[in-house]
Amino acid sequence: MARHAVALSLALLSSACFGIGRKPVGEVYLAPEAPDRGPDFSNALYQTTAVRLQSGNSVDFINNGNVFDAMVAEIAKARRSIHIVSFIWADGEVSKRLMTAIAARARAGVQCRILVDAVGSLSLTDEEVAPLTGAGCKVRRSRPVPGQDDLARNHRKIVLVDGRVGITGGFGIDDRWRGDGVSGESWRDSNVRVRGPAVLEMQQAFAENWQETTQELLPADAFPEPERPGKVRAAFVSSTEHGIVTHNDRLTQLFIAAAHERIWLANAYFLPSEPILQLLERKARQGVDVRILAAGDKTDTGPYLGPQRERMDRLIAAGAKAYEYEPSMMHSKTMLVDRSLVAVGSCNLDPLSLNKMDEGALVADDPALAKQLERQWTQDLSHAKERGKPRGQVADTRR
Repeated sequence: MARHAVALSLALLSSACFGIGRKPVGEVYLAPEAPDRGPDFSNALYQTTAVRLQSGNSVDFINNGNVFDAMVAEIAKARRSIHIVSFIWADGEVSKRLMTAIAARARAGVQCRILVDAVGSLSLTDEEVAPLTGAGCKVRRSRPVPGQDDLARNHRKIVLVDGRVGITGGFGIDDRWRGDGVSGESWRDSNVRVRGPAVLEMQQAFAENWQETTQELLPADAFPEPERPGKVRAAFVSSTEHGIVTHNDRLTQLFIAAAHERIWLANAYFLPSEPILQLLERKARQGVDVRILAAGDKTDTGPYLGPQRERMDRLIAAGAKAYEYEPSMMHSKTMLVDRSLVAVGSCNLDPLSLNKMDEGALVADDPALAKQLERQWTQDLSHAKERGKPRGQVADTRR
């Protein structure tokens, strides 16, 4: 049965690849340099995306299929609310497992609200969501087609429990994400679990989507006083279609502009705009360690490979390194800058995501978290082919 790769989804993605939804000539170029960390970076982030880094957060990487174990564990603790927005939700073992966990809490009186994108989750039927609706959970489809702008999909992936813990990343509620990202058809993806003030920004992103779809506001207790269980300075940056420049575009340019030592971008669909490409070229020529990791031959969107490789070759000519993940579909969306700046979320670097889709990313300034992502990069590069190198040659993982 066709799931995510339904005809309409492919039509939208393929059209975006070749320019539909792309900004016209005169794309927005942001400042080519920015502070790399500390209060100055937080100030730059606020001026760029309207959110500030706040201390008191704890952030854990939860990669590949382990993300569903984390979801079920957190859902089991829910006392007031469970809120989920997902671009992809498809029937299968993962879906049934999550639905069982959510339905149990809904029957116990927990308010459960779920949004799925009408295109990304086109195959999900009313019969398949009956365990949720039968338990009292509200399930809605975001932005039915045809609509005002059928390219402006809700691509966010957010799971929230009681407004106190949030999970975000590149995952879909689909069996393709349940494995280890290396073997079989298991997709490779990066996700994070967050506790602390940044969770309220994730809740706000859900709330605006819920209000748009249902004309309902969340109750006041959906936004509790934040706990501060850790020391990580973090924020959640949400992005939506703007007409001129989205927060996804702004955040990407800010991160690149802040790099003095390294900028490592892992992204499933590497088709960045001209301003982003020029920033990456500039940094590479300045001696910054610029690395790109993207999907390879096992991509789910074949038409992207040609344009992606053209962009990679352009960056390689400027001194960057580029890699394609080989074992399976590489679906991560992460940024690592210097020794402490990290971003993990749903934000692709293609015209559709940069210009049209609702997106979100957890941003943090924390050396320990950056070290975790660096270790994940080393692992991923051991399964990647460096572009421009003979097949079989080990990817360069040195700093």
